[in-house]
Amino acid sequence: MTPARHGPPAVVTVVGIGADGWSGLAEPSRAELRRAEVLVGGPRQLDLLPPECAGERVAWPSPLRPAVPRLLAAHAGRRVAVLAGGDPVFSGIGRALVEEAGAVRVLPHPTSVCHAAARLGWPLEDIEAVTLAGRPTARLAAALHDGRRLLVLGATTPGEVAELLSDRGFGPSRMRVLEQLGGDRERTTEETTADDWARTRRRGDPLGIVAVECRRAPDALRLGAVPGLPDDAYEHDGQLTKRHVRAATLGALAPAPGELLWDIGGGSGSIAIEWMRTHPSCRAVTVERDRVRAARILRNAERLGVPGLRVVTGAAPAALAGLPAPDAVFVGGGLTADGLLDACWAALPRGGRLVANTVTLESEALLADARRRHGGELVRLAVAHAVPVGGFTGWRQAMPVTQWAVQKTRTPAPGAAR
Repeated sequence: MTPARHGPPAVVTVVGIGADGWSGLAEPSRAELRRAEVLVGGPRQLDLLPPECAGERVAWPSPLRPAVPRLLAAHAGRRVAVLAGGDPVFSGIGRALVEEAGAVRVLPHPTSVCHAAARLGWPLEDIEAVTLAGRPTARLAAALHDGRRLLVLGATTPGEVAELLSDRGFGPSRMRVLEQLGGDRERTTEETTADDWARTRRRGDPLGIVAVECRRAPDALRLGAVPGLPDDAYEHDGQLTKRHVRAATLGALAPAPGELLWDIGGGSGSIAIEWMRTHPSCRAVTVERDRVRAARILRNAERLGVPGLRVVTGAAPAALAGLPAPDAVFVGGGLTADGLLDACWAALPRGGRLVANTVTLESEALLADARRRHGGELVRLAVAHAVPVGGFTGWRQAMPVTQWAVQKTRTPAPGAAR
């Protein structure tokens, strides 16, 4: 007879388990699995448990994350143990359970990252782990820098990683795949280049980690880790915040981990893309009224490793309705649209930043008025490039950009209208 279920589960314990299965578990983990009334996990993980773990076995449905609250509710009042690969709170199900169930006990197991680092002799502080499970492979592109060591988890196949490396100019990178780490069938493939792996289309084990030592091809475009990527990194039709102005604009926007940017008048998406490249947790929404440009922004975002960029096709300020509140706003186009600046200001929380660029006198007048009302800094950015002049060299001046940058504070800035 099924026990009555009232309220949340009596206990939710998350147990990390590796490829070595039951034999690799510490005794506290084994004891929890023996006591559990409900055992939740993937079919492969559940098959690793012996008959002495007599609880009801429940396989995760797909998609997994939306199923978490339903599954917890279905087994309310019972002792639940959830199986997870390695360390459950290292890019695992542990986070979802903590958010849904509140107090969760976690019994970790050595992660595959730790196993891989030990086998390779790579210091953990020198490694960047990139998780692709349930995520686009394109996000790996943001981590590609010459000389970096990467451990790629959750890739569908090593071939997809190799193809991306080759396509992004990192074909000479050295690759190895470490499979079934910690288990009886553990093995490491021979080292090869990403170009070679992509050509042979070799397959790997689903439980493999791809180890990459990044090497950029000599003719590949160099993409740095700070804002101000080369203009050639973008597909564009001329609607592009140019490199030096872009670097100054991102400096004024001051992205921080976890923050959300509204990029209004996206053009080619460069501001939103480089905002997101500053940290994996940075998010952005770009608003672009032209459908052709909106599609181009998506291609640029995927190419440059931030496929999570959200593109809203429509004209601001109407297209801003319903968007999550931003931490910062950049206005790169459409400043003369009725009510746009006021709508952006109203959407910002205290401490939020707003940066607006323009090259026209009409929009410059709007920015001067906004500064009078709200404070902030008004600057003019002028860039000149050396170009041939006959047999000599001279300067060609680009159109100067007027920039207003302001932070929304609790009290008006000195000189601002109250």
